[in-house]
Parts: sequence; C-alpha cells; structure tokens
Amino acid sequence: MKAKGPGAEPRVAPPCPIGRAADVLGDRWTLLILRNATVGTTRFDDFKSELGIADNILSARLGRLVDSGLMTKVPYRDNGRMRHEYRLTSAGADVLPLLHALAAWGKRHTEPGQPSDPMRIIHLACGHPTTDERICDHCGQPIERDQEAWLRPWRSDTPFPLAGPVDEAPA
Repeated sequence: MKAKGPGAEPRVAPPCPIGRAADVLGDRWTLLILRNATVGTTRFDDFKSELGIADNILSARLGRLVDSGLMTKVPYRDNGRMRHEYRLTSAGADVLPLLHALAAWGKRHTEPGQPSDPMRIIHLACGHPTTDERICDHCGQPIERDQEAWLRPWRSDTPFPLAGPVDEAPA
C-alpha cells in the first residue's frame, strides 16, 4: 500500500508497520470519523453535524479512508438524488482495538472539559458494563464485535451497538 500525504504525490510506504499505520490513521479527524463509523454513523451530513467538521476536511478524510480501504462508499437514493453512505470495511472494523486503547489511555491520562460519566463498553449478551478487555468482567464470556455496545453518557443514555463491516464494494 502506498501512503499519501494531503495534496501530495503518492510515496513509498515506510518499512515500519507503526509508520504505515500512522500514515493512514495519524490524524485527529480520521480517528474521530472511525470512532463515529464504529457506532453506526454512515452519512456525510451526520458525520459533519456530530463532529463539527468543515465540509472540505470531511470530504478529504472520507476520501483517504476509502482510498486506504478502511471504508467503502455505498450508494443510496435521497429524494431521488444518488448519494453515498460511508461504511466500515473489515480493515476499518479492525481499528476497534486501537479505539479501545485510545479510550483507556484517555480515561487514565486526560480530564474532560466538563464533568461527565466516562464512556463504558457494554456486553450486550449479559447487559453489563465491562472494561476494554475482550472478556466480560461480569459473565466471563468473550466479547465479539456484534455483542459490544458503547455507552457515551454525554451523548445519550442509550448504548450504541457497534456497526459491523460490509463487504468491500467499488467506490
């Protein structure tokens, strides 16, 4: 895979896998887009309103995520107009452990601007919160992606099940 910089010619990807991952994921907006896609956001306008991101930046980041194979564009009709949803691919869904690690790091080393309850991972099979590990603290069962939800109390009292990846489709 060739790594691309914003507005730059494609360049040879670095030999280090951390460097290659940083080329694809090492941007605040990219990680926030992937976070929101993980809990089911798919439409441009929803990403824009949820993130407070400018159109040109969002369009560029979504394009990079599609080009990098982390998301795919899925056509849909909106009032007779053809538009696209942006869905996670298997590669995009595989970012989940990184999002867990970032959430855990953020809980340990940062403070919110205003007091709020922390994000919690809910094991849907038993309905109980658990840590960011892959085994439920309450029932001891492995937590598969389709059995996980995120409760973000500053956004909603309802846990959001994680979105599953879609088969890659032509962009």
